[in-house]
Amino acid sequence: MGRHHNGESLGAPLPSPQLWFVPPAVPQAEPVGLRHSWLSDQERVWGEDLPPLRRGLYCRSRAAMRRLLGEVLGLAPRQVPLHSPPGEPPRLKHGHGSVSLSHARGALLIGWAPRPIGVDLEPQDRRFEAGALMQRFFPPAEQLQLAPLTAEPLRRAVLRSWLAKEAAIKWRQRSIAVELAAWDFDHQQGLLRHRHDGTVLQPREGAVEGWCWAAVAGAPDLALPAPLTWRFDCG
Repeated sequence: MGRHHNGESLGAPLPSPQLWFVPPAVPQAEPVGLRHSWLSDQERVWGEDLPPLRRGLYCRSRAAMRRLLGEVLGLAPRQVPLHSPPGEPPRLKHGHGSVSLSHARGALLIGWAPRPIGVDLEPQDRRFEAGALMQRFFPPAEQLQLAPLTAEPLRRAVLRSWLAKEAAIKWRQRSIAVELAAWDFDHQQGLLRHRHDGTVLQPREGAVEGWCWAAVAGAPDLALPAPLTWRFDCG
């Protein structure tokens, strides 16, 4: 998984970008007490204030991040300098790289890189009104590309575009409400272009066990791994 980093030596090279897929919880796959011990005291407090369903996802996702990031950074899970309140993007202390999280139907996608990274995950069979979503949020050039498509091909194309754009928005640490319409996805070249500042990105795309995903690292020298680095089971 790359060279470990103790989180203290300034200037020491960080490992290569990492992506992990965490499948939905399987009863008793991982002792709940062990996962709970990976959380910080503050995360336990935040978790207790959430409704039961949100609490379970919050605690499981933060425990998984701490366990996996600890492997990358050479730290015990509770020592990972992660700040991740409910409803906010997770962040690491300066000098420890960047982390991004996405969840869908109980599955998690976690990405880490030395510099900013964004990831998004969706079920491959997610149903939605593809035509209406495209017309509302996609720029005219992209709508023109998708005009010949109908039904299932259109749904798949719109889902692919949405994944790439969400990953890019997380990479920029912006709001999807503000940024979504600003991105144009070229379905032939697989490139994202920001209509206002000209940023061009090539997201990494893939599918795993019934989910599809996209990840953006936003720098030519940060090649993202494919397939995923590690399929991590955390019940």
